[in-house]
Amino acid sequence: MASDSDTKKDDSVTTIKELQDILSKFITDRDWDKYHHPKEVAVSLAVEAGELLEIFQWMDRVPVEQMKKDPKLMERIRDELADVLGYCLDFGKRLDIDITKAYIEKMAKNEKKYPVEKSRGNHKKYTEL
Repeated sequence: MASDSDTKKDDSVTTIKELQDILSKFITDRDWDKYHHPKEVAVSLAVEAGELLEIFQWMDRVPVEQMKKDPKLMERIRDELADVLGYCLDFGKRLDIDITKAYIEKMAKNEKKYPVEKSRGNHKKYTEL
């Protein structure tokens, strides 16, 4: 169960390492490490991403502001997004991947793949540019 100090954390102050530590304690306390090989974590990540997608499967494309006003919908979305993030954090930690560095490096690659002058306002894949 999250402690009172955990509930006061938010994106502006919490590090990826802190989130990984919270998750690691949760997994270790339950003796689940033996079930968290990167293969199983990757499979679980895909499953949870599918559960997030399932929320939108038959939903009309409503304005984002309208979605934000539906507390039950937002709770479902938050829960599934948290599950996806949890598996990403676990995966990174198990394979010693610095998630921040990996993300920054990937964004640098994306900058090259999708130069502003070719990509701005264009939704096509880089191979189609």
